[in-house]
Amino acid sequence: MTDLKSMTLEEITAALRAMGEPSFRGKQVFTWLHRGITDFDEMMNIPKSLREKLRAEYYITVPTVARKQVSKLDGTIKYLWELQDGNCIETVLMSYHHGNTVCISSQVGCRMGCKFCASTLAGKVRDLTPSEMLDQVLFTQLDSGREISNIVLMGIGEPMDNRKNVLRFLELINHPDGMNIGMRHISLSTCGVVPGIDALAEDNLQLTLSVSLHAPDSATRSRIMPVNNAYDVEELFAACHRYFKKTGRRISFEYAMIDGVNDHDWQADLLAEKIHGMPGHVNLIPLNDVVESEFKPSKRVAAFQKRLESHGLTATVRRSLGGDIDASCGQLRRKEMKTREGVAQ
Repeated sequence: MTDLKSMTLEEITAALRAMGEPSFRGKQVFTWLHRGITDFDEMMNIPKSLREKLRAEYYITVPTVARKQVSKLDGTIKYLWELQDGNCIETVLMSYHHGNTVCISSQVGCRMGCKFCASTLAGKVRDLTPSEMLDQVLFTQLDSGREISNIVLMGIGEPMDNRKNVLRFLELINHPDGMNIGMRHISLSTCGVVPGIDALAEDNLQLTLSVSLHAPDSATRSRIMPVNNAYDVEELFAACHRYFKKTGRRISFEYAMIDGVNDHDWQADLLAEKIHGMPGHVNLIPLNDVVESEFKPSKRVAAFQKRLESHGLTATVRRSLGGDIDASCGQLRRKEMKTREGVAQ
């Protein structure tokens, strides 16, 4: 059986033509899939004979809500979706004055091992398919009743570790006959997979690249982010400069503020030095408490921001949303896994 929703319009059209169907059926099927149908019988303008052919060879991915938390503070919604194989992933819907942003996952679990992140505690299980990424946007919109205008690939997983499927997802979500969300409304985050950044520069997509930096020096970054042992921070900064030179697009540097680890003035000075020459934006993130982590939130966020700004850098502090729910990455999935483990024992 083949995952129909992960196919492009051209692939669906070619498959239908091979069945002896006219080309226009491809667009009809593609459009139904991107409206969020859950069964072939919902394709009202498709002949029953064709629906039965499709059912025999293809399947439609449909996630179910395993858990859902709604913030009473700001309306942020955290979804834990159960996939068809029983695995769970997280999606967060956040409302801003400029529209509704959905933060989606790209993998079930993560193998990058960042010490302050709950997503990586149980390791990586598998990559998400293009349809499973698309479903997070589509079914979040349908369930919440809020139109999605922006997407950030900053949930569970490392997008550059699932690059082929992520690029296919971007093609699908951007399609005018699908959800038609423009590339300029999409941000893709990486923890620093240098070959992926170089490849993305060649793709020259009009999205925003976000780099989860979290430390400007190799010793600190290796302590909190094992990926630095594979791609040293010096290599990472060099790749970022190449990316800017190739695309002309500003990079957003994500920086989780950790008490006594990466919040010193000398690190702000070094960060400013390394970014010099490209219009980078530093997004300071108040650290979320993860029970299993040794790291605690910094008390120097404002001072660090001021230090960066003294060098002429644009530095903002991420607005904290969903403070009364498990809104930070990996928390809700971790809670569900513990519940299931308890039931199984």
